[in-house]
Amino acid sequence: MKTLSRESSLLQQEQVERLMQIGAYLHHIREENSLSLEDVAARTMIQARMLKAIEEGKLHHLPEPVYVQGFIRRYAEALGLEGSEFAEAFPAERSLQMAQSSWKNSPAAQLRPLHLYIAYVALIMASVSLLSYVVGRSANPSAPVNDLRPQISQAIAPASPSSASGSSVPAGSASAGSPSPAKSPQTKPVQIDVKLTAQSWLEVEVDGEVKLAEVLQEGAERTWTGDRQIRVRSGNAGGVQISANGSKAALMGAPGAVEEKTVTPTTDSASSPSSNPSPQPQ
Repeated sequence: MKTLSRESSLLQQEQVERLMQIGAYLHHIREENSLSLEDVAARTMIQARMLKAIEEGKLHHLPEPVYVQGFIRRYAEALGLEGSEFAEAFPAERSLQMAQSSWKNSPAAQLRPLHLYIAYVALIMASVSLLSYVVGRSANPSAPVNDLRPQISQAIAPASPSSASGSSVPAGSASAGSPSPAKSPQTKPVQIDVKLTAQSWLEVEVDGEVKLAEVLQEGAERTWTGDRQIRVRSGNAGGVQISANGSKAALMGAPGAVEEKTVTPTTDSASSPSSNPSPQPQ
């Protein structure tokens, strides 16, 4: 029972994190298309409060996960996306059904000791396999957005989970009280250091390959290096500090603004990276 309870807890944690990634991306696309929640509600026949809960990753405000999958599919299709891919990226609840029967009426009650021993060994092996599966999942409970299947990664890249979720491995680390992202030795022509002062959706593309597309929390720090260029796009520019090629860290823009910055080997380390502001919803 403890194993089942732990698996259920891990599944719920994964559902919340995936929902935050998917919801943040759908919110981003909705605003890019200048659509209100009421506009989407009219298209999908889903209540606006439910759509808002999806965008904010509030799983406890939503019905059963299987219904949440349906909501995500209809929401994504209303925005012109591949709804089935986004729905499959959200894990529906899986449960193990245990048959309850009377021991006296079960065939095992009539088995000889040798048969009972074999049955016990089989049960133990099954439990160990299940425990190994749960531990393996707990080692990486939050799969990034590029784990939400190639379709989502392609949708996020140019115009753009969550992945969710592809994830990036920070090339450097910094102490908690550092006023700017940690500077690691630059091993490639292009390097950016990012530190979040507030929660923000972030997309990072290194030499044409999407390395990150998910919601990062306040205090998160990341470093990326590349050969040709690195493009960074933020859904809350006022909460993202960026340092390009060793330059002094500076905010990408105003709070709540969607900003995009591109860094190349020729970017002056004494100046900010080139800025390509994204169009703001009207």
